Amino acid sequence: MHANEKIAVAGGTGRVGRHVVDVLETRGYDVVAMSRSIGVDVITREGLSEALDGVTAIVDAATQPSSEREAATAFFTTAARNLQDAGRDAGVRRLVVVSIIGADRFPGGYGAATLAHERASLAGPIPARILRAAQFHEFVGVLMDWGRQGDVVYVPDFPTQVVAARTVAEALADLAAGEPGPAEIAGPREERLIDLARLYAARTGDSARIEEAPPSTDPDSVFLANGGALPGPGVTLAGPTFEEWLEALSPAARTRTPAR
Repeated sequence: MHANEKIAVAGGTGRVGRHVVDVLETRGYDVVAMSRSIGVDVITREGLSEALDGVTAIVDAATQPSSEREAATAFFTTAARNLQDAGRDAGVRRLVVVSIIGADRFPGGYGAATLAHERASLAGPIPARILRAAQFHEFVGVLMDWGRQGDVVYVPDFPTQVVAARTVAEALADLAAGEPGPAEIAGPREERLIDLARLYAARTGDSARIEEAPPSTDPDSVFLANGGALPGPGVTLAGPTFEEWLEALSPAARTRTPAR
């Protein structure tokens, strides 16, 4: 693919999608960012056909805010079908989808919904590539906000190999351009989520006490506690480490106001 070709990014204003847009634009591609906030809805198809006019590849980084399996599955499968159908009509030749490590092993919840997303994407007329990624570095702060109770933050403690959203975006951009790329990507080393949360709090000036969340019998929580978020042997490992990523944040980003 040549840099003067057009690539669309579904979820182009989101946590990883905005990085995909930026990486592709930096490389000289004509990029169409698609999201509800800018008038393109992959569920209702509002503005979708117009956005895909002249597009040769799509990166699907759209996400569903609900972690509930049924709602997430409905979102992902509908979005995948709509992108495939509208993309076929527009002459799109390639679809790249970001998923999560362990999608094929999650017992339920959001993880199982991502497997349905993969299958719906692969079932369409446009050839699709799936990139399974570890949790993003940015996910640590989100989990902390979810577990905040006054001056204490409760964080589940499970092994993970977090990766920067920017690093994942670079791999997605490679695949969208038709270049070789990984099927699975993770950060350079295994770490404990609670250790990452404590480091994040220290570096961002968050004075809350970080405590391990009580053990859960939820099947997804048990799966994660047993290493379900860790990559397989064929994974591509890529930096920066979580600590390096924190050091590179702007001073404004490191002095954050926790979400309530």
